[in-house]
Amino acid sequence: METKRTLDYRTDLERAMRLAARPERIEALLSDALDALASVIPYDLATVMEFSGVDELKPRMYRGPLARPEIAELRLNLENAPAVKELLHQRKARAFTEADHRESGDIYDDLLALPHGHSCMVVPLYADEEDLGILTLDRVQCETYSDEIVRLGTVYGHLIGLALNYAEQSSVLLRLRAQLQEQNALLLSADPGRSRATDLVEACASPGMREVVRLARQVALSDAPVLITGETGTGKEVLASAIHGWSRRHDRPMTTVNCAALPPSLIETELFGHTKGAFSGAVRDRLGRFQVANGGTLMLDEIGELPLEMQAKLLRVLQEGAFQPVGSDDEVRVDVRIIAATHVNLQEAVSEGRFREDLYYRLCVFPLVVPPLRQRVDDLPVLVEACLDKLQQQTGRGPWTVSGPDLTRLRAHAWPGNVRELYNVLERATIVSGQAGPLHIGALQPGAAEVPTPAAAPGEEPFPSLADMERVHFEAALRRAGGKLYGKGGAAELLGLNPSTAKSRMLKLGLGGARSFKKSLEG
Repeated sequence: METKRTLDYRTDLERAMRLAARPERIEALLSDALDALASVIPYDLATVMEFSGVDELKPRMYRGPLARPEIAELRLNLENAPAVKELLHQRKARAFTEADHRESGDIYDDLLALPHGHSCMVVPLYADEEDLGILTLDRVQCETYSDEIVRLGTVYGHLIGLALNYAEQSSVLLRLRAQLQEQNALLLSADPGRSRATDLVEACASPGMREVVRLARQVALSDAPVLITGETGTGKEVLASAIHGWSRRHDRPMTTVNCAALPPSLIETELFGHTKGAFSGAVRDRLGRFQVANGGTLMLDEIGELPLEMQAKLLRVLQEGAFQPVGSDDEVRVDVRIIAATHVNLQEAVSEGRFREDLYYRLCVFPLVVPPLRQRVDDLPVLVEACLDKLQQQTGRGPWTVSGPDLTRLRAHAWPGNVRELYNVLERATIVSGQAGPLHIGALQPGAAEVPTPAAAPGEEPFPSLADMERVHFEAALRRAGGKLYGKGGAAELLGLNPSTAKSRMLKLGLGGARSFKKSLEG
């Protein structure tokens, strides 16, 4: 017949098993577990100690009448506690006697006035093959814990270990779930133009930009950090998107943080996230950009504006691949490819003490300089087309074209605002035009006097549009290549374009595919 105490043990162990299956915060789980333990194994002090190093343990939680804040400062070196190290290896609880304390001392000798011969037990905490730490139980009463209680302690310790392991795994899964939700939202809200970044930069014709593209394609295949510099508005983010698109991470998220657009107080939580209650207004856990970009690419735009304090924290992430969210003691590890961009001369900033030298060399593994638009006017036709496509998508109007004389005017402009200024000029023209067809490019700078476009003389043929000239050029290349688009001697090679870019532009110009053009030649 089962005794009342055996039934009590069973009830308490069933409660412990329910605790082990609760996916909640570890602190709450430990608190409930120690409270439940008090009805199974009496104690005046129960302390859960976890590993803080290879052979060092530190308290994580303590309960009981003897608990005091100073316990948190304790450290137990296993090299100085061979008996504890042995029970971890054997994975069996052990009751310590007064003779044991005389030989190796007591953990709480300098903190608690425990009488000689007091009850003491150490319980290993483990799950599967992983040692998680120990549970120490102490009573003021002068007697040794019984063998029955020690065996019960071993079982209970294993249950707590399983609960800790399950809670940690659940926490990781919840973080991963939140990360995937953030990544999916990021992918759904991504700028459609980002997916065409590779086509855009590959279509550039200027020698300086083609060299940048060649280097960018090489570094894209690695995970090395890239530092993109250049004047404001040159398209550094487009190049960063192209590098991501060429990389092995292309099917993972790319996210961008503009370091100049955020106040210093928000940069840390934007990059690393925060836990609920970390500060006033933190009503829930929030993932930082590093976690959202995990497995993908993080672009740090205007990195030269990052405050010095945050530069030190960023350096640690680059060195160790780990960080702590604001308000958390847990370390989060990430696998993120970093692309930084700035218009600031970082070498000057280093010499002036505004930028950390060690961070500069961490970021400047593979530097790329995007030339200003005035040095790459050969790219204007491609850039005009890309800007007009984007405006058409945003407004639902168009399509528009730019005439030859207007393109000549655009080539002659100095473009102090680079590609961003070009986009503004074209956007103003589409607003004035209001409908599809040739655009009238007015003043190239707001408030400047408009230069009239010369009209065709009576009886003179209208000047061909940019699209008309491009169509003629494509047709000539296809004829020379015998209707062949791909491969050696194909039209794409003659035009200096990526074959996929050439194909999409042929379709846009109304030429159809290379196969249909070849049939027309044969006919």
